[in-house]
Amino acid sequence: MSSNTENKPVIGISCGDINGIGIELIIKTLGDSRILDICTPLIFANNKVFNFYRKSVPDININFISIKEYSRINHKQVNLFNCWEEEVNITPGTMNDVGGTYAIKSLTIAAQALKEGKIDGLVTAPIHKKNIQSQQFNFTGHTPYLKNLFGAADVAMFMVAENIKVALLTEHVAVKDIAQHITKENILSKLQIVNDSLKKDFGITKPKIAVLGLNPHAGDEGLIGKEDEEIIKPAIKEAKQKGIFCFGPYPADAFFARGQYEKFDGVLAMYHDQGLIPFKSLAIGEGVNYTAGLKGVRTSPDHGVAFDIAGKGKADEASFREAIFKAVDIINSRKEVEDQYKNPLKKISAGMLARAVDQRISEIPE
Repeated sequence: MSSNTENKPVIGISCGDINGIGIELIIKTLGDSRILDICTPLIFANNKVFNFYRKSVPDININFISIKEYSRINHKQVNLFNCWEEEVNITPGTMNDVGGTYAIKSLTIAAQALKEGKIDGLVTAPIHKKNIQSQQFNFTGHTPYLKNLFGAADVAMFMVAENIKVALLTEHVAVKDIAQHITKENILSKLQIVNDSLKKDFGITKPKIAVLGLNPHAGDEGLIGKEDEEIIKPAIKEAKQKGIFCFGPYPADAFFARGQYEKFDGVLAMYHDQGLIPFKSLAIGEGVNYTAGLKGVRTSPDHGVAFDIAGKGKADEASFREAIFKAVDIINSRKEVEDQYKNPLKKISAGMLARAVDQRISEIPE
């Protein structure tokens, strides 16, 4: 963990696709100098690219210091780590190899800084899954790349908002291939990650987790597919034996329509759209994508590159701002939990106490 005299976390920010809305989001977010009260931002990009997009939002005044060494970080300013020197052809709104190449250059340098403890957290601006592919980068997105870089046995894509938190068992998998990934081992692994994250990263002392079924009506006791009865139910039973407070499988449609998600601290969805459609529909405030299970803290906004509005000054930075706030919150929560572990007699903080009191320990119907 990096340290500084003001005891603020250093938050690294990758620039995303340089032809998308990423740098505009960064400028709009960091244009509010109050962000410096809670963290020290470190943008991984290039001076000329950054200045190019400053012109698209002329009403925002943002000053930064350009550095090439981490020892030069200024904790009273926005910092920009120069990741490349060469001239780059910027074409806002266009998906091409240039956008993907420099998105990955920014990401790989920033992620390595996170791994080495040069920064305390990482917020990633959006990339496009198609133009990032190369011999050097063969991943479908941020999550599998970071899992590989950190050597994690498993991670979970965890979508978090004020009122709902949804993790995915499978992420960017074709619908026809989802069923083959529904295994007891995968479910147990994700449940463990979500359970640990809710405790360590969100300060919830006894998390309650709902597990969604794969098939309509959660299989109707085997009438509509066998996975719910033969795989998901046994996995939930075994997870309970391991001390994870989980329930299900629940039919996804009724679970969200009837507001059952409000009774739980986290939800494990079986596949991408099953989890993300209700999340994006029901989330109060701005949703954030968090990679649970990493040693490092990584968040991102819950949207894509938005080529259609890139360079036009129209991008909404609310989710990106929330991603920074959430990264800082998680870093602070980990510190609190670590302090509690080191000194169990230490008084629990007001925030931790409030979260503990908020735990709804009433019996949950299975």
